[in-house]
Amino acid sequence: MENEQNEILQPRLWCRNGWTARVVKNEDDDGWAVEMTRLGDAEPVLIAPWTMGRDKKNPKPLDQAAFTTWVKTASEVVRRHEHSARARLHREGACTLNDGRRVRVSHDIAPDEDDPHAILVVVDDQTDQELRRGRVSPGMRLNERTVERFLTTGEG
Repeated sequence: MENEQNEILQPRLWCRNGWTARVVKNEDDDGWAVEMTRLGDAEPVLIAPWTMGRDKKNPKPLDQAAFTTWVKTASEVVRRHEHSARARLHREGACTLNDGRRVRVSHDIAPDEDDPHAILVVVDDQTDQELRRGRVSPGMRLNERTVERFLTTGEG
């Protein structure tokens, strides 16, 4: 019910289900663009060309089908961006130690500009027992030698 009260369904502005679609003048040419902004975000997630109306001067009005398509497209952009951010902050792998044990390694970077660090976790592949967890450099290279050193000294 609250969502229905906050809805705006105008020819150039639709606000619904946490998204705002706004048709704006395209600054790069004589056409129009649509900006898709999530509720609470300061900047649009997506800006894309918008269709001209029949008079070839004014924009085509927003409608339910267009709004639904833009929400789906903008949501996909957000999903890809979040996936990419997770991939940059998390690495994992496996290696064999000098004693023949196989281990799994997880390296998670803390996105902190003031205190850059990562948490490294080493787990025995056969027993699933955590062998060591600790704070390391976010740029640490994951290889047999660095994992072995981390396990013996705690340094990474």
